[in-house]
Amino acid sequence: MKVIAGVGVAAPTGYTEHLRVPDLSFGTYRIPAGGVDGQGPHTEDEVYVVVAGRARIVTPDDAADVAPGSVIFVPAHEEHRFVDVTEDLTVLVFFGPAEYARGPA
Repeated sequence: MKVIAGVGVAAPTGYTEHLRVPDLSFGTYRIPAGGVDGQGPHTEDEVYVVVAGRARIVTPDDAADVAPGSVIFVPAHEEHRFVDVTEDLTVLVFFGPAEYARGPA
C-alpha cells in the first residue's frame, strides 16, 4: 500500500503529477475557461475523471460534452483534446502504465 499525503493543490494551469509507480501514474490537469489544451497523444492508456468545470473532448472519431462526474477513456496513441472550455476545468488523470513508461510520445 502507498498512502499519498500532503499532495497539496495542483498548479493553477497545466498538469501536476501526484503519484508514479511503474504501472500507473496519476495527476491533476487544469485548463482555465477559454484556455487551450495543447497536449498530444500519449503512449499509454488514459482515464480522465472530471471533478470541476465544463468542456468538450474531441478525438478523430468522436466528441462529447464533459462535466463533473464524466469519466473518459482514451487509448494509447489516440489524438484527443479538450475544447470549448466554458468553466475552469479540473480533471484527474490516470495513466497505465505510468506516463512515458513506454517512451516519449
